[in-house]
Amino acid sequence: MAVLRPVDLAQAVGVSAQQVRNYEDAGVLPPVPRSASGYRQFSERHLDALVTYRALVPGYGVVAARSIMRTVHDGGVAGALALVDAGHAALHDQRRQLRETAAALESLTADAGATASPAVLAGTRPALRVGEVARRLGVRPSALRTWEAAGLLTPSREPGTSYRSYTAEDVRDAQLVSLLRQSRYGLAQVGLVLGELRRTGSTDALRAVVAQRQEQLAARALAMLDGGGRLFAYLSSSEASAREAPPRAASRASRTASPALAQGVPAQGS
Repeated sequence: MAVLRPVDLAQAVGVSAQQVRNYEDAGVLPPVPRSASGYRQFSERHLDALVTYRALVPGYGVVAARSIMRTVHDGGVAGALALVDAGHAALHDQRRQLRETAAALESLTADAGATASPAVLAGTRPALRVGEVARRLGVRPSALRTWEAAGLLTPSREPGTSYRSYTAEDVRDAQLVSLLRQSRYGLAQVGLVLGELRRTGSTDALRAVVAQRQEQLAARALAMLDGGGRLFAYLSSSEASAREAPPRAASRASRTASPALAQGVPAQGS
C-alpha cells in the first residue's frame, strides 16, 4: 500500500497540509499510523475519508459532516446514519416552513388588508406564546425577542402576566422574518423589505426571496445526494477491507456496519 504524505492529501483536495493534520485531530480521518521515526503514514484510505468529508460539507454543513465522519471512525455506523437522517429531516422542515411562508404571501396578495387566513397558518390558534412560535419556526425564543427589539415584530402582551401573545398575523410576520434571515438578510434589510410590504402591500421582494430560497434548498438537497453517495462508497470500501483483513486486524467498524453493507452491497459513486 502506497504511503502518502500530508502534502499529498492536501494537494489532492486543495487545502493546506496543516488543515489535513487538523482533520486528523478532529477525527475526520481514521487513525494514522506513524513510521519508526514518527512521520505520519497516510494511505488511500485516508484520502478517501478526506474526499468523503469534503463531499458531505456542502449538504450537511461542517459540524454535521465532522460528526458523521468521527462517528464512523469510532465504529458507530448506525449513529452516523442517524446523523445523516437528521440532516434530511431538517431540510424537510425548512421546506415545510417555506411552503407556509409562500402560502402567507399568496394570502397577502389576495387580501388587501394583509391578514393571513386561518387556513394559511394551519395548526395555529389565535394567540401563541413565544416558545410555541419559536418551535414552529425552528428558531430560539431569543431570536424572536431580538426581532421584536429591532422593531420587526410587535406581539401584544397578555393582561396580568405580560407574556408575549402572537396572533396569526404575528406568526406570519415571524415566518417572513425567518425566511429573510435564512436568506442572509441583515436585520436592517429585513426591516426595509417588511416596511415596503406594510407601506405598499407589494410582495414582489418577498416573492423573489422565496424563489431564491427554493433554489438554495434544491441545491442543498442535490449536495446531500452527492455526499450520501460518497459516504456509502466509503462505508462499502471499509467493509470490504475489513472482510479481507486477517481476523485479528478487523476494525470495530466491521462489527457495527449496517446489514446492507454486511451483505456486500456494491459501492456507488467515487
